[in-house]
Formats: sequence, C-alpha cells, structure tokens
Amino acid sequence: MAAVIAGGEIGFWVLIAAGLAVRYGLRARRASVVLLAMVPLIDVVVLVATVIDLGGGAKANFTHGLAAVYLGFSVVFGPSMVRWADVRFAHRFAGGPPPPKRQGREKLSHEWREFGKCVLACGLAAAALLAAIIVIGTPEQVAPLWGWFPRLGTVLAIWLVTGPVWQELSGSRREEVRR
Repeated sequence: MAAVIAGGEIGFWVLIAAGLAVRYGLRARRASVVLLAMVPLIDVVVLVATVIDLGGGAKANFTHGLAAVYLGFSVVFGPSMVRWADVRFAHRFAGGPPPPKRQGREKLSHEWREFGKCVLACGLAAAALLAAIIVIGTPEQVAPLWGWFPRLGTVLAIWLVTGPVWQELSGSRREEVRR
C-alpha cells in the first residue's frame, strides 16, 4: 500500500508537470487539458487499491489510513495545486505575469480559505476512514484506522496555529509597525 500511495503522489506531480510542459512547451492546449484531467484518476487508483487490499482480508494498517488522508487532501487541494503550478509555468515559460504576492488582509483571507480547505480535506478523510471501518466491520481488522482521527485533529490544530492564527498575529504586528 505504501508503494501505491507513493506512486500516486509521484504520478500526481508527473501528470501535472507533463500537462503543463505540453501546454507551454508544445503549445498543445487540448493535449494538456487531457493530461491534467487525468490527475483525479490517480485518486481512483489509490482508492481502488485500498479497497481491494482491505476487501482481500488485509488487516488495516498505517498506510490504509494514509490512503484515506491522501484521498481527502488530493481531492480538496488538487485543483488549487494545479492552478498554482500553472501560474508559475505560465510566468516562466510563456511570459505570463508573475505569481501574486499576498500581503496584509489578502494574505490573512487566503490563510483562512486554506484552513477551510484543510477542514474539508480532513472531513473527507474522516468519512473515508469511517466508511472503511463500517464496511470492514471486524474490530481487530480496523483498529489501526481509529488512530487516524486524533492525527487529523492534530493536523487541523497545527494548520490553524501556523496558518491563519500566525498570520493574524504577525500581520497585526507589521501593520502596527507601519503606523
């Protein structure tokens, strides 16, 4: 399972890089759209591999929980990661404008949006974990999956503190210094 997840992450970035290289290097927009549209298929592959593994009687372990988290974060953050990479490719290889630099309230608003996406990603991961727990059903087989719920809470707490709360505190200090 760990290899499937690692392969999924590598495949995610390879498809994005290939799609953007085709778009800006070969100027083949339709082909790039096809490549970029294939990115979500990686999530399907990871999900199917996890279901097959667990359905075949494998005892759930750390990597099965990681697959659920990967799925949640990839679904929620995938499109914005493609846009992020596209802006940078366009700037570097097609004379596009430089990526925007957020400051002040705009940066704070961005941090809160990203935290909201993190909440959604954790929610999707938790739903996938619960679905696996319910479908598999045997307590000894799913016990490791329960350990992912506190981890998701930890991710949320760290993201909250290092994202919007940090920006709120550091942004406020910068605005006070300017006055």
